[in-house]
Amino acid sequence: MILFFVLSYVLLSVSLYFIFQKCGEAAWKGLVPGYNFIVWCKLVGRKATHAIFLLFPIVNIFIYAGLAVDMARSFGKLKFYHSALAVLFAPFYFLYLGTNKTDKYEGPILPKERDYRNKLHESRTNERQHKKLLSENPYKKSGIREWAEAIIFAVFAAAFIRMFLIEAYVIPTSSMEGSMLVGDFLFVSKPSYGLRMPQTVAMVPLLHNRIPILNTESYLEKPKLKYNRLKAFESIDHNDPVVFNYPEGDSVYIFPNRTWSIYDYRRGSVSPEASSMIGIGQAPLITRPMDKMDHYIKRCIGLPGDSLQIRNRQVYINGKPGANPKYLQYMYQVYNPSGAGINTQQFSDWGISTEDQLQGVNGGSSNMMLILNNEQKAKLKAMDKNIVIENIDMSRTQSRLFPYDTAHFGRWDLDNYGPIYIPKKGATIALNPESIALYRRVISKYEGNDFAERNGKFYVNGKEAKTYTFKQNYYWMMGDNRHNSEDSRYWGFVPEDHVVGKPLLIWFSLKEGSLAKGINWRRIFMSAGNR
Repeated sequence: MILFFVLSYVLLSVSLYFIFQKCGEAAWKGLVPGYNFIVWCKLVGRKATHAIFLLFPIVNIFIYAGLAVDMARSFGKLKFYHSALAVLFAPFYFLYLGTNKTDKYEGPILPKERDYRNKLHESRTNERQHKKLLSENPYKKSGIREWAEAIIFAVFAAAFIRMFLIEAYVIPTSSMEGSMLVGDFLFVSKPSYGLRMPQTVAMVPLLHNRIPILNTESYLEKPKLKYNRLKAFESIDHNDPVVFNYPEGDSVYIFPNRTWSIYDYRRGSVSPEASSMIGIGQAPLITRPMDKMDHYIKRCIGLPGDSLQIRNRQVYINGKPGANPKYLQYMYQVYNPSGAGINTQQFSDWGISTEDQLQGVNGGSSNMMLILNNEQKAKLKAMDKNIVIENIDMSRTQSRLFPYDTAHFGRWDLDNYGPIYIPKKGATIALNPESIALYRRVISKYEGNDFAERNGKFYVNGKEAKTYTFKQNYYWMMGDNRHNSEDSRYWGFVPEDHVVGKPLLIWFSLKEGSLAKGINWRRIFMSAGNR
């Protein structure tokens, strides 16, 4: 990327050398970094101080585009395609303008435009002169062009803001229920945890990875840039909500109701219908680069270097109880021994979404399976003191959980899990059957090594290895809805290079994601930070 920008700047400077010469300026000024932009501003009719804005990231892209267009217009190139050439291929187009004998520099375009507008304003009292000036308007644009330029600017401005500053997300599932509800629309800051520079180059603006209606990917996997991240404004801390790319989302099968990874399929975790379609080839396998994998939002429970364990639902970090989020949820069996039906009319107002009503809700049942937080449990008990709320045994989840090694970790379940060490950059571990079960994907996939196991020995990049040193940091992410969240307990660690950004605020919210059910007015402009 650095080489690309350096080469582009050198080509631009060379083209300015010839442009300046034709404009009556000393040609050498085009080769002086910084000063060439000051002269450029002067040649199109802007103040020298306008060049200062080129120092500000993101803003400089639009300033540069404006200067390029104004330079072409100062040569009498007023057509739409002239502007497009100036923005997209400035070094080559400027070189053409500066070296061909036909095109002439006509002077700074911006003062000429101002003079024309002043004359037009002054001629309003003289109808004949006013009409003449309007008919001779050299800067007139058709309605189609006006709309086209406005749309193009809006799309690219939004695309750059989305790419480098803030992106909007919507909460699709109840995995963070309580803190973040289904139907919450979030603004997420990308620079907060370190701006990850784009890797996928060819893509449809403003779309992440799918084109609606066409149901196809919205990008090309090549060309591709190397991973690069700018310095973070703040570090991720315990219990911070984080948006990241789904670590197992590099190879997926897409269905109308959800997306399954190829690893889900290999582990036998997909639904029977999806498994059948995949097995007979009706569902194509789609591979995705890292920055185009699906976005997930979870809470960071474990940091690099932490030892994490869950005992009887309580998370322990390095042997000490971790702080629990306010709206922590679990699955419960809820029933009324008297046989009276449980009133569900206020469930939506209490934040008990449809996804959290697992069994027995319809028909006024007296026996239900619900996902609840402590506040919701209290409201149920207050409604009828006879209602019983019991914990549910989650041991049935053992075989589905990371690291899928029942021989060494068979007793782990959603409520009793670990201990597990979260990799930290520079830390070294011994390689053995237990550690390989935990870190095989880290070593091979996330850190790009050629890893093999032969005759009880381990080989990294063709060499026998008894230890391994991690190249980057990793995080442990979990949803607040602890019994209805596919998180690190299911697919393991989140690499640092998969981190996207920090949720800032909820700018809009629909009840259970449906406009028909109404708007959550009380949640609009609510902080999406640590709650």
